[in-house]
Amino acid sequence: MKRWRALAVLGTAQFLMVLDTSVMNVSISRLVEDFHTDVTSIQAVITLYTLVMAAFMITGGKLGDMAGRRRAFAAGLAVYGVGSALTALAPALWVLTLGWSVIEGLGATLVLPALAALVAGAYRGRERAVAYGVIGGLAGAGIAVGPLIGGWVTTYLTWRLVFAAEVVVVAAMLACVRWIPDSPPRTRPRLDMVGVVLSAAGLALVVLGVLQSGAWGWLRPRRVPFTVLGYSPTFFVIAAGGVVLWLFRAWERRREEQERDPLVRFSLFAIPPLRAGLSMLLAQNLILLGLFFTVPLYLQIVQGFNAFQTGLRLLPTSVTMLVSALSGPALGRIAGPRAIVRSGLAVLLIATLWLISAIRPDIDNLSFGSAMAVLGLGMGLLASQLGNVTQSSVGEDERGEVGGLQYTAQNLGSSLGTALIGSLLIGALVSVFTTRIEGDPRISDAVRRETGVAVEAGVSFVSTTQVKNAAERSGLSPQETDAVVDAYTSAQIESLKAAVLATSGITLVGFAFTRRLPTARLTATAGQGAAP
Repeated sequence: MKRWRALAVLGTAQFLMVLDTSVMNVSISRLVEDFHTDVTSIQAVITLYTLVMAAFMITGGKLGDMAGRRRAFAAGLAVYGVGSALTALAPALWVLTLGWSVIEGLGATLVLPALAALVAGAYRGRERAVAYGVIGGLAGAGIAVGPLIGGWVTTYLTWRLVFAAEVVVVAAMLACVRWIPDSPPRTRPRLDMVGVVLSAAGLALVVLGVLQSGAWGWLRPRRVPFTVLGYSPTFFVIAAGGVVLWLFRAWERRREEQERDPLVRFSLFAIPPLRAGLSMLLAQNLILLGLFFTVPLYLQIVQGFNAFQTGLRLLPTSVTMLVSALSGPALGRIAGPRAIVRSGLAVLLIATLWLISAIRPDIDNLSFGSAMAVLGLGMGLLASQLGNVTQSSVGEDERGEVGGLQYTAQNLGSSLGTALIGSLLIGALVSVFTTRIEGDPRISDAVRRETGVAVEAGVSFVSTTQVKNAAERSGLSPQETDAVVDAYTSAQIESLKAAVLATSGITLVGFAFTRRLPTARLTATAGQGAAP
């Protein structure tokens, strides 16, 4: 069992990084109360954390190549622990932002790329496949268990206790970091500062634009800080990010031609298994985080469950994801990554379609729980293979760099999942609600016009009780109030189903990116590169 001590430390780090975000998401209402602020401000704090992660993950991987991966892993943990301590003690919102969004985010950009490379360096053959199955399963478990742990602690104690506990866990990991085998870097590349600035700025602009699309609107402006030619700035911010990333690519190509150390060697993207693995990691996180944005809304807003009750209903996903991720290496004896990933996508498709039928005004716990369990099964099959595919497609010298790309893809997928699915959800809510209002004879023309104006000003996914109270405060008659509430109730369910249906579509598209995944079993070739 001594050889698995390193995996215990690395797996704990992976679980901790994912758990942290899940806990913050279910603590929003308490944070609003404690810091005397509003939901928008807390969401901005969460958004900044994602921006920091996406913008500097590639740089974190390169720093690991320069300083040594175990050293970068330990340094990242220390930075992360400082951020957690500051977050636990935060007396004001700006301190919370500094501690969680900035310091913890920067710590994670050192930890995660090094983690991916250290797993590949510590294990070979079938053991590496098992290790990546554990890492993938723990990542999914953190996403699913986070609401349960965070919900219970937030509801019955205080959210600060979670971050205080993280400091203790980080200290324990630092004491055990010597268990992780590490090989010193063969060469010490120089850091490409121009590349750092261009990559960070480009990724930050793209992520910022997508994350704000729900609030700003894609074309028609909603709640925007400014407009461009009368349009929402969303598309223009994303386009600006795309231009900066194009400049980044051109700069890196030039450095490669001059045989200088680039931040990212774009020649790596010519490796088909790596390209396919990164694409699937992005798609996997887009689907998972899109669903974990939609499902809690259904449970908390429509069904009225508290954070702890919501976490309990997400638990089947965590259990089956961990089990199926651990079974990946056993499946790898009889099938290659392509077959296993395609099977996972097929299971995911079944789960999302089942989930659509399970979303109804009165929840059927058995049907809903079964759909969530099948969802975890499919996600676990993907998680058991993709980390191994990406790391096994390159040699030892490239693993830190590929680790940065790997977690950049995952964070981009997470950001896009939350933003795109959230934007679609709000769009469907507005469309269905407006249609129901216009077609209901119980509602007068004056109320229809007032409702239209309110919808144009911006819509949030709120409970029917809040809609009813707002209608009564506006002086609507009981008949019109009931009609508005009925229309909104119908719009809630239909928009949630539309959001889940969108993840089904993304799952189908994901099959197209599996073509270049390896067909040979990686257990036999791990550590030697993967065949296209």
